[in-house]
Amino acid sequence: MLILSRNKGQKIIINNNIVISVVEVSGDQVRIGIEAPADVSIYREEIYDAIQEQNKEAVLQSDNVQELLRSVDPRKKN
Repeated sequence: MLILSRNKGQKIIINNNIVISVVEVSGDQVRIGIEAPADVSIYREEIYDAIQEQNKEAVLQSDNVQELLRSVDPRKKN
């Protein structure tokens, strides 16, 4: 992990097309701004984790539906 120190108003450039700016520092909280192309997804960690969990649950439900369909009509393979 790369660790950098930045002050309010300073920026970090990633891959020539993503800019992270330190907007405000207040106590132990830092507000950042992120400029990135529209095709780059940006999430807070807790949101990303929730999305991943929902995706896992959706896959399990899909598997259960396929299994249920096979039990109703054994000729169905997929």
